[in-house]
Amino acid sequence: MNTFLQLGLNEDLLKAIIDLGFETPSEVQDKTIPILLEKDTDLVALAQTGTGKTAAFGFPMLQKINIDSRTTQGLILSPTRELCMQITNELKLYGKYCKGLNVVAIYGGASIIDQSKDVKRGAQILVATPGRMKDMINRNLVDISKIEYAVLDEADEMLNMGFFEDITDILSHTPKDKNTWLFSATMPQEVSTIAKKFMHNPIEITVGSKNVGSDQVTHEYYMVGGRDRYLALKRLADANPDIFSVIFCRTKHETQKVAEKLIEDGYNAGALHGDLSQNQRDMVMKSFRAKQIQMLVATDVAARGIDVDDITHVINYQLPDEIETYTHRSGRTGRAGKTGISMVIITKSEMRKIKSIERIIKKQFEAKEIPSGIDICQVQLMSLANKIHNTEINHEIDNHIEIINEMFADTSKDELIKKFFSVEFTRFYNYYKKSKDLNADAGNSRERSGDSDFEPSENSTRYFINVGNKDGYDWMSLKDFLKEVLDLGRDDVFKVDVKDSFSFFNTDAAITPKVLEFFTDYKHNDRFVNVEVSADKGNSNKKRSGGKFSGKRRSDDFQPKGKRRSEGKGGYSAGSDNRSSSKSNRSGAFSKFENDSSRPRKSRRK
Repeated sequence: MNTFLQLGLNEDLLKAIIDLGFETPSEVQDKTIPILLEKDTDLVALAQTGTGKTAAFGFPMLQKINIDSRTTQGLILSPTRELCMQITNELKLYGKYCKGLNVVAIYGGASIIDQSKDVKRGAQILVATPGRMKDMINRNLVDISKIEYAVLDEADEMLNMGFFEDITDILSHTPKDKNTWLFSATMPQEVSTIAKKFMHNPIEITVGSKNVGSDQVTHEYYMVGGRDRYLALKRLADANPDIFSVIFCRTKHETQKVAEKLIEDGYNAGALHGDLSQNQRDMVMKSFRAKQIQMLVATDVAARGIDVDDITHVINYQLPDEIETYTHRSGRTGRAGKTGISMVIITKSEMRKIKSIERIIKKQFEAKEIPSGIDICQVQLMSLANKIHNTEINHEIDNHIEIINEMFADTSKDELIKKFFSVEFTRFYNYYKKSKDLNADAGNSRERSGDSDFEPSENSTRYFINVGNKDGYDWMSLKDFLKEVLDLGRDDVFKVDVKDSFSFFNTDAAITPKVLEFFTDYKHNDRFVNVEVSADKGNSNKKRSGGKFSGKRRSDDFQPKGKRRSEGKGGYSAGSDNRSSSKSNRSGAFSKFENDSSRPRKSRRK
């Protein structure tokens, strides 16, 4: 392993590295930086989230551009505004001694006029989300016709979000002789396609194996009944008193609902999803980084901007639609050389998905049971004991010791300890002593709740639509089409399953009337597009037609439009109203309970 000094970086960058406290380059940096410094070449680098990919392409770009020129020479595309801002901030830190460097972030949800002014001041490097970048190109607010280096960061996620056409359009405005550097955590077919389309004989760098999860992360699954997911989530949190976690849900609705229930039950929780404003997103991320929020409930899109190294657990409240997405989720923990745990809460019907993920990440899941109430009582008791044992004495209490000693003059040491811990333990024990075994009903999950594969809850509706592969659709393009015509967000359409001549998809049950109403007598190019509520996979909703069915194959020119919802409309934003900050941080080990009418309430400290 080389040192940063041996990689060939110039003095200005080495000074910044010393200031940042970097000591040894990561594997992806060690393999990538020398190649990019020595050669003008295209490159594909496959490495997991949290392995230092920004520095791997950032240092070479900073060294190779002409800082004395005001011409835009570098373009970095990233999937979300959070990641865009993160990359921009890191490049500024790397180039702090590069006098005259101007790195500008271009993303939705902020003033396009202000961003345009920043570009016109002379931006050597642009870091952009595809939607806003395409918008600025169309308005002639940026000129990327002379760039020398283009980076596609988190390429698999950008394609997963449906940005293929936007990326194609953006790169068509760049020189053909530029160097293109593609960085990705996984290598699905879509990433291979984009590499072939835009790159010429790229050098390929692989850290670990393709699509393989990090060695720093262990994987566990917990099988429960479909209606017990939330109770299981709280048990897992209670069994890990020092948890600092990201909890993944598939939809914005489910994300908000789970976060609200956790806050109501006394947990330090927050929500991060696309319906929240920039200010709300900034507030929740500030609280999360400060560890005022211990349980951050997020959608996959919103979580792309989370750059926190100390996350102890990732909890998959629901499995993602695409297997590759699991790799990104688990990559939120086990970063910067630390270890982490990825937990999955599943029903019996989802077991085959676990096997599929194991094949992709080449890691084995450990089957575990949800802890019992008694087990949790013991864990919390020892956690409280450790905190008390390690607490630094505040000697302001010395003035009151005499009175306290008089009060307990006739109490033995053992009795005093028992009394002290019983203040918390009795309340916790009384709640959990009659709690049920959440593992017992896992085998009957489908029968009990109708919980089909990958449905977030019983509040999901599955639909049939009479278009499929023969009509030119795959899951991504059909999902994009449905989002556009129905004016829905990224997370509102899920479990898209495309067959030869028909397909299935899911939405929250709350928007079922909207879906069916839209597709009543809906035509495209003189062909009826039929959508019906499906009785497939245990859906208990009554089957009804949303339009006239046509058995004919639709015409070949019926294609989904390339238009995308812009980031500014909330489709790719994240945030929270941070209600947890208005509640107190519930200190002490025994602060979290499963909600029922008999649970004791603990006063909230302001």
